[in-house]
Amino acid sequence: MDYSELFSADTHNFMRSPVRDIFKKVDLSKIYSFAGGYPHPSTFPTDRLASMVETVRQKYGDKILQYGATQGTNELQEALSKRYDVPADNIQITTSSQQGIDVTARVLVDPGDVVLVADPSYLGAIQSFKSYRADIVGLDLTPSFEASKQRRATIQALVDAGKKIKFFYTVPDFQNPSGETLTLAQRSELVALAREFGFLILEDCPYRELRYEGQPQTTIYTLAPERTIHLGSFSKVFAPGLRLGWMIAAPEILDKVYVCKQALDLCPPVLDQYLAAEWLSSGELDRNLEKTRELYRGKRDLMISMLEKYMPEGVSWTHPEGGLFLFLTLPEHIDTVALYDKALAVGVAYVAGSFFYANGTHRNTMRLSYSFIDDEKIEGGIRILASLIR
Repeated sequence: MDYSELFSADTHNFMRSPVRDIFKKVDLSKIYSFAGGYPHPSTFPTDRLASMVETVRQKYGDKILQYGATQGTNELQEALSKRYDVPADNIQITTSSQQGIDVTARVLVDPGDVVLVADPSYLGAIQSFKSYRADIVGLDLTPSFEASKQRRATIQALVDAGKKIKFFYTVPDFQNPSGETLTLAQRSELVALAREFGFLILEDCPYRELRYEGQPQTTIYTLAPERTIHLGSFSKVFAPGLRLGWMIAAPEILDKVYVCKQALDLCPPVLDQYLAAEWLSSGELDRNLEKTRELYRGKRDLMISMLEKYMPEGVSWTHPEGGLFLFLTLPEHIDTVALYDKALAVGVAYVAGSFFYANGTHRNTMRLSYSFIDDEKIEGGIRILASLIR
């Protein structure tokens, strides 16, 4: 049967994720995979899970298996409120931070509205914005006077053309894909632009707790709570299989999200929320973060040392202070999209950097993740990748 005439117009704007397609095609355990931003399984509380379930069962009884409130359980809202020093009424629990991205676009974006993104940007966000037929405009966030002038000129040109800019999306801490962190000056500039031109900022912070070098930067939400929607995630600090995140924003914005979520999933997963609340309130999160940061610091250092050892001249990379990724820039004549099939044929997976750019440029870049791959595979994978680049 031909279903093409039955699909909605929106489906024409759906964008396949090359990352998810990699997972669909190959067994990650059998290759050198630098592709997905998976947390390492050793960071999961697998050995504690049964006792945590029993603890929340004893505390809350049948509530852990019942429908819950659309905004999330009071226990998890209060735990997050205490940790991040924001009112519980400003917190909406989401079924993953990816849902936070998508529901923000759903309640704010009409077809043709402009969504500004940092170039490069998280692919899952670009997918979401495209599905709502947003006009996605990438901005270079390089901290230079000329780049700052260009950012302002781009925004001004959009406004002069009658475009409606709804929000700017950024991952300010250990960005996916680059691993880089915005300075306070860069964050302040974004706030000033948002206030001047009347748009919001969607601040996506799934990696913020994974700092293992340097000093934390002030959140954009702290600088401009009235203009910022802040997203957090348990995927990198607890377990991604629980699919839990949160939004911090003005109550007026969260009310629209609250009504929207009633049509999406009624409520976030309830048992998962009680487990996350226990994870926070018991102190287990902070104890686990200590070993998680140490693990990822070692993996980052190992990967950088292997890049220094094997990569040919003309290849450069970022030096993240936290998170899961670093970003390579190759000589301009090398197309990492074209190179990918050759790499996979010899057992190495990465993500071509052009997929993270709003206009698909920078085909000489790639994202490498060091979080999931075992240490003993990092050297072999980098050695093979370097031989292909040569």
